[in-house]
Amino acid sequence: MAQKAKKPIKKSRITSKKAKQPDYFVHPTAMVEDRVKIGAGTKIWHYAQIRHGVKLGKNCVIGNSVFVDFDSEIGDNVKIQNHAIVYHKAIIGDGVFIGPNVCFTNDNNPRAINPDGSVKGADDWEVSTIRIGKGAAIGAHSVITPGITIGQFAMAGSGSVISRDVPDFALVYGNPARIRAFVCKCGKKIKEYQKKGNKVIGKCQCGLSVEIDPASYKTFKDQQPKRKIWLR
Repeated sequence: MAQKAKKPIKKSRITSKKAKQPDYFVHPTAMVEDRVKIGAGTKIWHYAQIRHGVKLGKNCVIGNSVFVDFDSEIGDNVKIQNHAIVYHKAIIGDGVFIGPNVCFTNDNNPRAINPDGSVKGADDWEVSTIRIGKGAAIGAHSVITPGITIGQFAMAGSGSVISRDVPDFALVYGNPARIRAFVCKCGKKIKEYQKKGNKVIGKCQCGLSVEIDPASYKTFKDQQPKRKIWLR
């Protein structure tokens, strides 16, 4: 009896899948440690160092030689300019601008050694968190002391020493930084204020209005120099 012809066995094709290209950019000279989350469209430039556990949002720009310490959290659309230092632990909201050479500090009582002369270890530091609200801007060479909160769309002038909390929309500068004015979301100074019940509304020339904390507005007014009247 004739045997039936066996059907040829089809060989499975094994296609090698190309490695998925990242949807962000890291310059070859930058150092990105393990367990770092980087959002789409983010760019990390020359010699930047991003330590372990950092969360970077979408469309951020991390400039030349920036240092971001471990477990810090950075939102979307954040720009951190060249040589800024962001020590553990910073929480930075969406749309924040950090100017060049800005320094986030994290210890109010820094020492290299203990009273007995032994070198301090990680457990000997009392670390505080700095929080920066959405849309805020910190000018070049400013220093932020530990535990400070900077409000949404606040602005700090260049060279400020920020040693107290900054309310939403406040413009601060100096050493120590004090409230000098309030600013709109567009960044311009607000020149017209209206009181509506318990609220203070600032109106900008761009057409936008912002609500200002009444206590912060009072602090701002109390700091204004009083005019002196000279009698002859």
